[in-house]
Amino acid sequence: MHAPIPRSQAAKRTLPTSAMTMFSFVAAVLLAASSAAPTPLYPIYQQSLHLSPLMVTLVFAIYAFSLLAALLTVGSLSDHIGRKPVIVASLLLNIGAMVLFVRTNDLGHLMFARAVQGLSVGTGITMLGAAILDTNRQRGPLLNSVFIFLGLTVGALGSGLLVAFAPNPLHLVFEVLLAVTAILFVLLWAMPETTAGKAGAWASLRPHVAVPAQSRKTLLRLTPGNVAVWAFGAFYLALMPAIVATAMHASSALTGGVVVASLMATAAMTVAVARSLKPRFLVHVGTVMLSIGAAISLFGIAQQTVGALFAGTVVAGVGFGANFSGALQSLLPTAHADQRAGLLAAFYVQCYLAFSLPAIAAGLAIPRIGLPSTAYVYGGAVIVLALISMVASLFGGEETHARGAR
Repeated sequence: MHAPIPRSQAAKRTLPTSAMTMFSFVAAVLLAASSAAPTPLYPIYQQSLHLSPLMVTLVFAIYAFSLLAALLTVGSLSDHIGRKPVIVASLLLNIGAMVLFVRTNDLGHLMFARAVQGLSVGTGITMLGAAILDTNRQRGPLLNSVFIFLGLTVGALGSGLLVAFAPNPLHLVFEVLLAVTAILFVLLWAMPETTAGKAGAWASLRPHVAVPAQSRKTLLRLTPGNVAVWAFGAFYLALMPAIVATAMHASSALTGGVVVASLMATAAMTVAVARSLKPRFLVHVGTVMLSIGAAISLFGIAQQTVGALFAGTVVAGVGFGANFSGALQSLLPTAHADQRAGLLAAFYVQCYLAFSLPAIAAGLAIPRIGLPSTAYVYGGAVIVLALISMVASLFGGEETHARGAR
């Protein structure tokens, strides 16, 4: 076993742990932004590559499934070998995905690019969240709650703006993300490692879901709401650009991007504003607001009223952010330090199953019942799940926190 590096010597080699907090947050936002960047481009891909709605949802789903594969295998690897080696792998995969997107000229290339992107996000998202908690226990849960929404906002809105106003958006969007990823890759070498690791790295690669015993009751109680908010998020990221373009007859690709960004931006602001509220209260409020917002959004789609769609999106965004923040604040304190990445991986497995399976079902339904009817059924199912979550949170017990997790 190597002797520890003296503090003065380590200081010369790396930046303080606060720099790692900021680096991990920015890198997590980047990965989330990269994942949302293709969303406003789907109508362009659909037209230029002659894709059906089912093909578009499959492109979306392959990203989620490759992300799940990474979560189930390497999701807790950084608990064993350290955070930095896994960050290297995640950033390299994101660089590869951006290069593939730039070179995409058919459906096969597009699906391959999304698959590599899913591996990048699945490899990095839990480890970066754990690194944030390693270096800042006070603000860690807040930063973990907000980075996904902030990244999805930046990715959807930035991509939509480039589609509307910049030349060759199918290349430029990903060239910008490639440059930012390369900068972070260089900066990583000055960052400190945040965990000493532990034995069992090879065993951790076996597909598994690592939910600590003391966390299971809390996760079960949160499941209906978590499924509802992520299924609703998939509804926006996979189908909303097509709904805006066809069912609501909006010609600008920017409109779809702005609608998606509005949902995620509102969720991010809700997380920031409501961070001092009790987790269970956030879950209660989140499920109610998600239900109301989904109903208003469906009304806007039915009436082809963009204003109502935006209003419902904002209300649902409050619900999305409140529920997700309350879930993380309830769940994360139940894990010990060496269980964090594994628990986050299990949590995100649940999130991305809810993210992918309903989207595939919607893609299969669209050719049979049409896009508007699919949207109504999908939104109705989200409302029912949110109401079930509200009942479960009202009658569930208090969380049991892990001893020494702090």
